[in-house]
Amino acid sequence: MNERIRTREVRLIDENGEMVGVMPPGRALDIAREQNLDLVEISPNANPPVCKLMDYGRYKYEQAKKENEARKNQKTITLKEIRMRPRTDDHDVDVKTRKIQEFLAEGDKVRVSVQFRGPDMRHPDIGRRLLDEIAEVLKGSAIIERPPVMEGRMMSMIVSKAPGWEPPKKQAPPPPRKQQADSTTANATATAPDTSQPDSIPENSETTDTAEEE
Repeated sequence: MNERIRTREVRLIDENGEMVGVMPPGRALDIAREQNLDLVEISPNANPPVCKLMDYGRYKYEQAKKENEARKNQKTITLKEIRMRPRTDDHDVDVKTRKIQEFLAEGDKVRVSVQFRGPDMRHPDIGRRLLDEIAEVLKGSAIIERPPVMEGRMMSMIVSKAPGWEPPKKQAPPPPRKQQADSTTANATATAPDTSQPDSIPENSETTDTAEEE
């Protein structure tokens, strides 16, 4: 860059990418200084080497800014773990399977493990069947990155989100039953006809004041 360019001549490109011409590096450096720019060698292996006029400080700043933005937008994938026993009941298996799908929806990988204790160690086939059943339920939403393997007292497999799979959107919960009942009652009251009749005095009736004789 600038005075460090020692080649006999260079092909100069201006700040907008337009060709200026072939010239000695000293002349190219003079042009750069006239425009308050730097002379940067961008293709040293070309014949002659290609140099460009640019604000090198601003260029480095913009490059660093782009790298920071890329790091911010980069998703960090974590490996979550779900553990269960060989004889975990069906309800708990369903709950844990839904939790696996939640992790997958967030972009994480999941290690699904079956932990063996005592007599369970004599029946690894039960744990294998359990993992196979979970893999079957996850079909379409997950891919098996590592099939079930036995490691000490644990048998585990690793799953990740299947390409193109998206979790179903959650629906808004219905309003509480009391609120529905109150609303229904209010509507019925507003639309019901008024059947009450005002008190009436029959026609031809007379009102008489009665006084006691002395």
